[in-house]
Amino acid sequence: MKIHYPLSHQSHYPPFEILDGGEKTPSYEIPARLEQILFSLRKTNWAEIEPAQDLGLEPIIAVHDQEYVDFLRTAFDLWTVEESNYEHSALTPATFPPGGLRRIPKSVLGKAGFYMMDLSAPIGAGTYQAALQSSYCALAGTNSLETGEKSAFALCRPPGHHAGKANCGGYCYLNNASIAANQLSRSGRVALLDIDYHAGNGTQEIFYERSDVFTLSIHANPEYEYPYFAGYKDEKGINAGEGFHQNYPLPFGIEDDDYLEVLAEALSQISQFKPAFLVLSLGMDICKGDPIGKFKITRNGLHKIGKEIESLHVPILAVLEGGYNLNELGDDVVALISEFI
Repeated sequence: MKIHYPLSHQSHYPPFEILDGGEKTPSYEIPARLEQILFSLRKTNWAEIEPAQDLGLEPIIAVHDQEYVDFLRTAFDLWTVEESNYEHSALTPATFPPGGLRRIPKSVLGKAGFYMMDLSAPIGAGTYQAALQSSYCALAGTNSLETGEKSAFALCRPPGHHAGKANCGGYCYLNNASIAANQLSRSGRVALLDIDYHAGNGTQEIFYERSDVFTLSIHANPEYEYPYFAGYKDEKGINAGEGFHQNYPLPFGIEDDDYLEVLAEALSQISQFKPAFLVLSLGMDICKGDPIGKFKITRNGLHKIGKEIESLHVPILAVLEGGYNLNELGDDVVALISEFI
């Protein structure tokens, strides 16, 4: 299996996050996540690990607003000039616009509030380049599938599924899985299945009015869990996309058997759609013991999840999203994607 990884991911090392609206803590989304996964992949006899190359901005601008991408590219440098009277480590918003107030100010701090959904995606000096390289991993994965590979794995960091057309949040800056799905949609119908612990609100927004990409998300109930404002069962798409989005909100503490029942329902929906490709937003924060997630999926459950997804018999691009238990993360990833071999 081709494994595509970003060489520059270590340049994005958030010094902190504001957890749950109040406590300033070290970020969970750190370079060690990728290193642990690479360590486990290198112990296999099937992982063909290669760095992603520069694949240009066009596929990214096809998904994200140009002005938003420009903000990501320039925000840190502009901030250091505009607010030059203190040390700069990472940019977070100072103000969020209330509903209905959507003017874009000239101040970079004002733009931060406009383009940043929360306080868990700070922008540092290397964030834009890392996000760009992460999206190139997903695009390299699409090339693998389009040239006949049965499966590929985009080892994306930072992750992407919370990033919308013009906003970042939840550790995510560019929506890697959506960029890949949009690219693959040129060659046929695409299903995008998100099994991260948190609802893929950015992915939902990007494809909510489209019928060529069928999006499904299995996640913790947003009534009680991030991202709170999207991921509900009655959100099914609008206009041309009506009926082409499906959410499966689940309770805290769900275990293997009950999770697999919901997965079977989602896979049945995908099978009826008859996609040419499947993009899998792969979040290991569903696993028992993850410091952020509250599901209890076991290693054995991961094998079963992978086997059920593989039974669709369509080319699969897995795209890394969350997962923060560094002691188990690498082996958890290998357990699931090994079923695609």
